[in-house]
Amino acid sequence: METIMDCCESLTSPVISRRALLLGGASFAAWAYLPKFARAADGRDPRLVVIILRGALDGLATVAPVGDPDYAGLHGSIALTSDGPHAAAMLDSFFALHPAMPEFARMYREKHAAVIHAVSTPYRDRSHFDGQDVLESGFAGPGRVQSGWLNRALEALPKGERVMSGLAIGATTPLVLRGAAPTVGWTPANLPQADDDTAARLIDLYTHRDPALASALSQGLQLEKSAQGDDMKPKPGTNNAGAMRLVARGAAKLMSADDGPRIAALAFDGWDTHAKEGGPVGRLAQLLSGLDGALAEFESGLGARWRDTVVVVATEFGRTARINGTEGTDHGTGTIALLAGGAVKGGRVISDWPGLKPASLYEGRDLAPTTDLRAVLKGVLRDHLGLAERMLAQAVFPDSAPVKGIQGLVG
Repeated sequence: METIMDCCESLTSPVISRRALLLGGASFAAWAYLPKFARAADGRDPRLVVIILRGALDGLATVAPVGDPDYAGLHGSIALTSDGPHAAAMLDSFFALHPAMPEFARMYREKHAAVIHAVSTPYRDRSHFDGQDVLESGFAGPGRVQSGWLNRALEALPKGERVMSGLAIGATTPLVLRGAAPTVGWTPANLPQADDDTAARLIDLYTHRDPALASALSQGLQLEKSAQGDDMKPKPGTNNAGAMRLVARGAAKLMSADDGPRIAALAFDGWDTHAKEGGPVGRLAQLLSGLDGALAEFESGLGARWRDTVVVVATEFGRTARINGTEGTDHGTGTIALLAGGAVKGGRVISDWPGLKPASLYEGRDLAPTTDLRAVLKGVLRDHLGLAERMLAQAVFPDSAPVKGIQGLVG
């Protein structure tokens, strides 16, 4: 087990991960060492959550172009339909949403959710490792993994106007949030937490020996208490969908606090649906149900803060337009990005639709990307957090000046 002094040494690191402390228990988080948030002059108090779906989401199965005459033939037995017992929810006259996402459908109707279709990063090969590297690093190609674009956005925020701390959710900090800007890590505890008496005695001990550590420990314990509770205990038989909801529930509790983090990143794994993808029911449906539940948890947990929140959902690349022999889809290119939150100008599917005819497919197999994902991210960072286009093009997404942020994604 890591000692108290081992934990203390981590205070000099720009990224402070969640540490097991005492009986495998109390979460150690150097909250006291993070920059505090200063409310912007306009009174807004923005939150931004980035959800990475690792494994490559089938965008054609999540938001289906049912109005495209070539869609049903390509996606075959897993194609969505606008009628029947498992009918997809029509978003407009052309696109339909997977029936496993009723909460997102409601947010869409309330104009607090949007879809960007036929989107991709600059990456054009089909390696998960390299694709995730490009998605989270913000560089145009793989191999440059020193920091992530969200951490560099934190660094670039106007000082003295809105200073925000970052929350890395999970056992390890996602690449997108690694870098020089300070963040705090949190993951739901699997072991019993130290009781209040033990924690109080430890804080009292270090108040006399190391006041700085005592202060950090006290605030870390408070952070853990804020995130945890009876509603955070996994129920017997909890599946992946339930686990997604629990993670989002705890993160929302932390982000709803006046002095809590304003920016968060988390990753959900398992979206590599090579076989038995399942169409309206099955494996993908279970995953989408978990994602849908996580979005609902952020909405309810943030409460009044939801009004100033944007959640971005992105994946490393899409999947093939045609199903394979095992009723799944292989690694592809074009896919979707999702936006949700009270600050989103929603009720829209934004797409320069390329079509699914054989001649229109990328390399004869994939949905052709027509929108650079960086344009989506730039539009959100500019209009929601106030980052300048020049900063976005040079520091956040280096060498990306030709890619302009999409206007009007955020209200």
